[in-house]
Amino acid sequence: MGKNILIIEDEADIREAMAEAAQDAGFNVTTASNGAIGLSMALEQKPDLILLDIIMPVMDGHETLRKLREDEWGRSVKVIVLTAMDDVINITSAHEGSITDYIVKAHSSLDDIIKKIRLELV
Repeated sequence: MGKNILIIEDEADIREAMAEAAQDAGFNVTTASNGAIGLSMALEQKPDLILLDIIMPVMDGHETLRKLREDEWGRSVKVIVLTAMDDVINITSAHEGSITDYIVKAHSSLDDIIKKIRLELV
């Protein structure tokens, strides 16, 4: 049985492409289109790893991560932040939330993302 991954990403084409690549790599995948839905799903389903976008409507990734880390289970779940921005402020802020890693979407292929997921879930 594969590991469970939750992808929280508001851009449907990116979310669907990542989900398909992760499923093809043998992972069980669920998706959410914003941080509020993703936080609820994460706390209910307790996935092995969360891919979390930063810039989203309803609840952004920073807020989602902060609320996730307030939960006893959520304090230790592995989170890889997905961002369109490679600026120091967003990356530093994400690291303050004890992220596992971050991926700058513009600089990463689907293969790169799957490699990072595999690295964390071995």
